[in-house]
Amino acid sequence: MATPEFIRRIRATAGHQLLYLPGVSAIVFDDEGRVLLGRRSDTGRWSIIGGIPEPGEQPAAAAQREVEEETAVLCVAERVVCVEALEEPVTFPNGDVCQFMDVCFRCRAVGGEARVNDDESLEVGWFGLDALPPLEEFAVARIKQASVDGPTWFEGIDRA
Repeated sequence: MATPEFIRRIRATAGHQLLYLPGVSAIVFDDEGRVLLGRRSDTGRWSIIGGIPEPGEQPAAAAQREVEEETAVLCVAERVVCVEALEEPVTFPNGDVCQFMDVCFRCRAVGGEARVNDDESLEVGWFGLDALPPLEEFAVARIKQASVDGPTWFEGIDRA
């Protein structure tokens, strides 16, 4: 993901040390029940769409903005899927280390055509739930949670 300007200012004094940051992710479905994914330019792996909210930006608005910025798809956030502290810190290619508190939203596509829309993705596309490319475990779990009706944010999470 492109580093927001406010994070660059923090990194100027904090260096590469671990930063605990807010994050948003979006599980976007189209009218055919397919899910929108992007193949990330930093890892080369397929993933759900996500990013960092700007200061003062509401999480749902941030998720919708990230989807549009990365894929040119317009979407509406329908509900919260989960709020979860990601267990493992992420080390980016430049050495920055972050750990995210992620708010994941189920979203519905309402316009636009899926395409690479910035430098964060190598490819974007719609995938049937039975034809997903290889994904990290957390992404598969979020897609599963988002694909069913009702609150599911504790499903599959060890609460012990």
